Amino acid sequence: MVSFISPVQLSLPPNPTKSKQSNHSHISETLRTDILYNFSTPFELKQIHAQIIKTESSLSILPLSRVGLVCALSPSSFNYARQILGQTEKPESNVWNSCLKDFAEGNSPNDAILFFYQLRHCNIHPDAFTCSFILKACSRLFKLSEGRLIHSFVVKLGFQSNVYLQNAIIHLYASCGAMEEAQLLFDKMPKRDIVTWNTMITQAVKREDVDKAYDLFVQMPERSVRSWTAMIAGFVQCGKPKEAIDLFSEMEEAGERPNEVTVVAVLAACADLGSLDLGKRIHEYSNQNGFSKNTRISNTLIDMYIKCGCLEIAHRVFNEMEDRTVVSWSAMIQGLAMHGQAEEALRHFSKMIETGIKPNAVTFIGLLHACSHMGLVNEGQRFFASMNRDYGIIPRIEHYGCMVDLFSRAGLLSDAREFIMSMPIDPNGVVWGALLGGCKVYKDVELAEEAIKHLHNMDPLNDGYYVVLSNIYAEEGRWEDVARMRKLMRDHGVKKTPGWSSITIDGVVHEFVAGDGAHPHIEEIDQRWAELLKEMKLRGYVPNTSVVLLDMEECEKERVVYRHSEKLALVFGLINTKPGTTIRIIKNLRICEDCHNALKLITEIVNREIVVRDRNRFHIFRDGSCSCNNFW
Repeated sequence: MVSFISPVQLSLPPNPTKSKQSNHSHISETLRTDILYNFSTPFELKQIHAQIIKTESSLSILPLSRVGLVCALSPSSFNYARQILGQTEKPESNVWNSCLKDFAEGNSPNDAILFFYQLRHCNIHPDAFTCSFILKACSRLFKLSEGRLIHSFVVKLGFQSNVYLQNAIIHLYASCGAMEEAQLLFDKMPKRDIVTWNTMITQAVKREDVDKAYDLFVQMPERSVRSWTAMIAGFVQCGKPKEAIDLFSEMEEAGERPNEVTVVAVLAACADLGSLDLGKRIHEYSNQNGFSKNTRISNTLIDMYIKCGCLEIAHRVFNEMEDRTVVSWSAMIQGLAMHGQAEEALRHFSKMIETGIKPNAVTFIGLLHACSHMGLVNEGQRFFASMNRDYGIIPRIEHYGCMVDLFSRAGLLSDAREFIMSMPIDPNGVVWGALLGGCKVYKDVELAEEAIKHLHNMDPLNDGYYVVLSNIYAEEGRWEDVARMRKLMRDHGVKKTPGWSSITIDGVVHEFVAGDGAHPHIEEIDQRWAELLKEMKLRGYVPNTSVVLLDMEECEKERVVYRHSEKLALVFGLINTKPGTTIRIIKNLRICEDCHNALKLITEIVNREIVVRDRNRFHIFRDGSCSCNNFW
């Protein structure tokens, strides 16, 4: 802060007899290059003002917007600033609107509201710009009552026909959760533009009302890239990737070119759906349009390739990135874990720390998954302890779930139970479900029954837990208990989620449901399966019918496992792709033991790589083995 300004500091001319024009020019130039644009208090402004008067310079050299900002929030300084503005040709309202804009868009939007009240107190009437800036501040702060007040000013001042203001008010109401008021205003608007429609669509998506958003979208008289992008992103966020990709196809047919935000949304849909061909095409489009340096696109590409089973390409994208963030590193660590490369995941973590990037909570979820899927108990315990000790990250419920899963998969069921009992937060269904999964693998009926009691209270409609316990009973031949679990499910209205698998061929997604006998290609599939089965049995294949939860003849059980959805999808893929083509399958449930064994044998028979993404991880079947090392 400058306490005073001396003639020396301002380089005032020593000879007062020089021409006034030269004097004015010199002082103006000096002020411009010194403190003129850097004053930050009313006191400094007064010092500069004094020098201007003393040297008979023009007030026009003062940056009036800065005068306004420095004096805006102090009543006495505000009046002083008004005196200065009164001696200039610039309209006073322009300066105050500039201040409001800076406040509303800066780090202190609340100052915009305080300043607006000061303007009203001094009887300075708002114009359309004033209202737009204060509405933006109210939206950012979610201040609905103040927003309603501004809405009343808009009506009172006769600005109802101003579409920009009407859009700002709709955005305010919708942002604050007052969707009914936003809809009412939307319905009453005599004229709407693309921004109006986009605002309503975006806000509907934020509230996960994708049906409402789509209804608005189809009614739009014209659409922008932002309209298409908002709707595509909405479908992705609401778990409808197929609809997102279908809409993107419509967007292309309409001649619209995707922007960077569109690319991110479509890649996310490809990741969810396993649509590798489209993902590759979007990747190529991104590179052709100069998007390759967009970190968010690169991160989404990594995620897409990982979820499509293309770990090597994901790694290539990662290595080509100029600016890797914690998101980039965490995505690669998680991907390596899902693909059974735990040691490589841990090496990436070490490299990440060496580069100076601090891990976040998501990073540790990936690390713990890596340890869990490969049985690295000691390493997992060290990472869990390191979270808070070394990085100040408080473990969340997801981290506790990973630890229970780690112990359970390794057969340390007692340790898993003790860990749950010692948790500082209440365990949820995922935590107890992890223990239940371990009980199935290691056939601990008693502990499984304890887990299901907790799960029944926490998540009574989740069919997966009942099915796991039923599987445990079935493997023990306890068919009465299996029947009891089925009755319990019926009594509580719980329906078993049917297993389904999908495979994409030539850009078309083909879905198969377990036991699907109505598929149009079922005869061809059955014939090819019979040929494979004959060869598999020669290699020692014996169907594992313990996964069938029905008390029936063994031959009937075999027919059930033969028509599991991943087997149907696999055979369909073998029939409809060229020899040597990698088969990529997505399954909604955990792959069963029988399918896992069968697919290992089939890779040897057909000499193909088979990639299966189930609910938990990736299984890369190659040359009679699986990347999970039978640990899933």
